[in-house]
Formats: sequence, structure tokens, C-alpha cells
Amino acid sequence: MTRPDTTPGSPPTGPVPGERAPALVAVLAAAGIVVSLQQTVVIPLVPLFPRLLGADPADTAWIVTATLLAGAVAVPVVGRLADMVGKRRMLLVCLGVLVIGSTVAALSATLVPLLVGRVLQGLAAGVVPLGISLMRDLLPAERVGSGTATMSASLGVGGALGLPLSALVVQATDWHALFWAAAALGAVVITLVARLVPESPQRTGGRFDLLGALLLSVALVTLLLAVSKGGGWGWAAPPTLWLLSAAALALALFCLHELRTPEPLIDLRVSRRRPLLLTNIASAVFGFSMFAMSLVFPQLLQLPKETGYGLGQSILVAGLVLAPGGLCMMAMSPVSARISAARGPRTTLMVGAVVVATGYGLGAAFHAAIWQLVLSSVVISSGVGLAYGAMPALVMAAVPVTQTAAANSLNNLMRAIGLSTAGAVAGVLLARMTTTVGGVAVPTETAFLVVMLLGAGSALVAVAITAAIPRRPAIDPVREDHS
Repeated sequence: MTRPDTTPGSPPTGPVPGERAPALVAVLAAAGIVVSLQQTVVIPLVPLFPRLLGADPADTAWIVTATLLAGAVAVPVVGRLADMVGKRRMLLVCLGVLVIGSTVAALSATLVPLLVGRVLQGLAAGVVPLGISLMRDLLPAERVGSGTATMSASLGVGGALGLPLSALVVQATDWHALFWAAAALGAVVITLVARLVPESPQRTGGRFDLLGALLLSVALVTLLLAVSKGGGWGWAAPPTLWLLSAAALALALFCLHELRTPEPLIDLRVSRRRPLLLTNIASAVFGFSMFAMSLVFPQLLQLPKETGYGLGQSILVAGLVLAPGGLCMMAMSPVSARISAARGPRTTLMVGAVVVATGYGLGAAFHAAIWQLVLSSVVISSGVGLAYGAMPALVMAAVPVTQTAAANSLNNLMRAIGLSTAGAVAGVLLARMTTTVGGVAVPTETAFLVVMLLGAGSALVAVAITAAIPRRPAIDPVREDHS
């Protein structure tokens, strides 16, 4: 049952007037970009952190991993809480945590406080699915498709822009400036959300499934930890096997619990319906495809020319090569919405995946010059923009309006699992298929080709999975009238 927010002093609820819709979309998309920036903004610093923090390289690797794990835990929990207590309220909470985490990281001089700050930044990962759900509830029906496509694309845009922006800041000033900038941007977005984004009237109420949240958190942390660290530990090493076993057990217990509890964290009866199940599987496979570019292209650009295939460029140039792709993702959002309106989001997702596969094919065939990698990056990113814009529409067509935050959060989580798996698989391939140049082991050209072909292949697998999604949604995708 839905109920409007009637708390005294609460913000206005209900759909926004048509003239205010662009401002709402812009604010929520900006929030998504600020949060997604945090995933890649530290990448240029990873090789430098051992010296900057006086820590072991194996320990500083947790600066990236900790944010990933925190986000995986936070996304489904925040989604369920948002459906219960208010999406705008939880959006502000997530952004507030981001500001606090960024401030802690900015004040840090050693590893432990920086890790605390990065964990807090990761807890804000639910912003993108919350923004998508708010748009469904608040935008006029004719603007929902384009708005959610823009919001979904913000996830990729922030990730693509984080690398060049970080490289610029690191070269120009102290690394702490990255986190001060994140805190300032977060504070600006909080102010804009508080002033321009009303609360959604859609609520489910009920009790929070604490046991379900704990079981799911254990399953996700152990799974992603095994995936992200298995390449270094060894896939048959005891720590990896123990973590995978713990993940399987926790996931089984979670499913049993969710099917028995009257107010589950994730409604598995809805999630296992064919349209939503296939959409989430396709999202995970597509996430694998998307991330391959982020691993291959920067390395190809930065490897020395003596390899015969490296381009000998700086990390700043590598970031700038990927930046146009991030802009293309955002530019393709309205195109994605138009294709979905005319042919359905299922078709849009398939077209996007085919475009991504084409981009990887171009990269595998032509990667001897910077412009060739720019072209390949733009094609891949354009396909990602199309596909990311279609995923929320497929999800929202398959769930009740009162479950949009939880359902979009689950879909976002599936993408993250795909990204993590891509990082693990590609990392193993690039680490094992090496040659020696100047006394240093570097990935071979064949290794890069294999990873790009895996990216193309996984995109085509996503096409096949998407083709099996029923054409008719289980639930009317147009949001219910806010009466």
C-alpha cells in the first residue's frame, strides 16, 4: 500500500510541473555524476599511495576495493529503506555520507583514515538508482524515459571523467584536493536537492528486514572480495575458496529467508519473474563488457613504444582519450529514450550491446594510434549510453511502482557485479600473458586483444539474453497517477 508523506514540515510531494522537469533531471544527474566520480578518481593515485601514505602496496589496494564493497552492501539496503521512508530522504542521507567521507579522506595522512573515508564514499552508491526511482515518481509521464536514461548514463559519465580530472588535479596540486573537491561538489548537490527535488509520495511502509540485510551483505562482501582478490591470492588458494563457499552459503540462507518473510529486503517472487530476471542477468553481462575498455585502453596508451604496440603516453593523455566517451554516454541518453519510446527498451538494449561489440571489434583491429583508440572508445561509450538508458525502463516495467527503488538498486548491483568480474578476469589475463620489455613484465598485445574480444563477446551474449525478454511487460511501465 502506498501513502503520501504527511510529516509536519516535510517537503512538497507529487509530480513536478513540466517547466521544472529539466531542473529536476539536471540536479539528480549531477548527483549521480558526483557519486560515480568516486569510483575512478583515485586510480591515478594507486601506484603513488604506498609512498604517499607510507604503507604496503597490498594494503593500499584496499583504497579501491573498500569503496566497491561498501557500495555493494549499501545499494540494496538503501533501495529498500527508500521505498519505506522516502526516496528524497535517503538520497540526502547518501549525499551527506559522501560529504563526510570525502572530508575524512581529505584530512587523512595515513592509510586507516583514508580507508574510512573511502568506505563512507562507497556507501553513497545508491544515489543513481534512487534518482531513477524519483524520476519515475515525480516527472510527467512523457519525460520519464528521457530522464531515467540521463540518470542511468550519469553512472558511466562520472566513471569516464574521473580519470582525466584526477590526473589534472594530481599534476597541478596536492592529492588531498581531490577529496576536498568531492566534498564541495557533494555539498552543492545537497543544497540543490533540498531546494529543487520534492519527496516522492510513493511509500511501502512496513518493517526493515535486518536479517535479510545482514545475510545479503555477507554474501556480497565475500563474493566481491573473492572476485577482486582471487587473481592475486590464486583462484584455488584457501582464502579464495573459503570466501566463495561463504558467499554461496550466505546467498542460499538469504534466499530461504526472503521467501519466508512477509516484508523482504528484496522480493524474490518479483525478482525471479522472467522480464526482471533476464534484465538483471543481461545487466551483469553487459557490465562485464563495459569495464574491459577501462582496463585495456589506458594501458595500451601508457605502455612504452618499445613494446611495438604501446603508445608511450602519460596518464593525463590516457584519461583525455576516455573523456569524449563519457560525454557520448550522456549525449546518447535522449537517443536511447527515443528508441525506447518507438521500439521499446528491449530493442534499445540490444542495439546498444551491438554497438558496444562493434566498438571492441574496431579496437581489436585498429589500436596503433591515439585517434583509433578515441574512435573505439566513442563507439563503445555510445553503445553503453544506449544500453544504460534502457535498463531502468525494463526494470520499472516489471515491478510495482512501490518497489522501484529496491528494483533499480538490485539492477545497479548486478551491473557492479559484472564490472567486478570483468576486472578480475581481465586482470588475470593481463597478468599471465606477459612479455619482458626493459627488464619489466608487461601484458602482451595478444592479452589486450583477448580482453577486447571478451568484451565484444559478452556484449553479444547480452544481446541474446535480452532477446529472450518478453516484449510485453508484466506491469504497466507508466507510473501510477499521484492522487
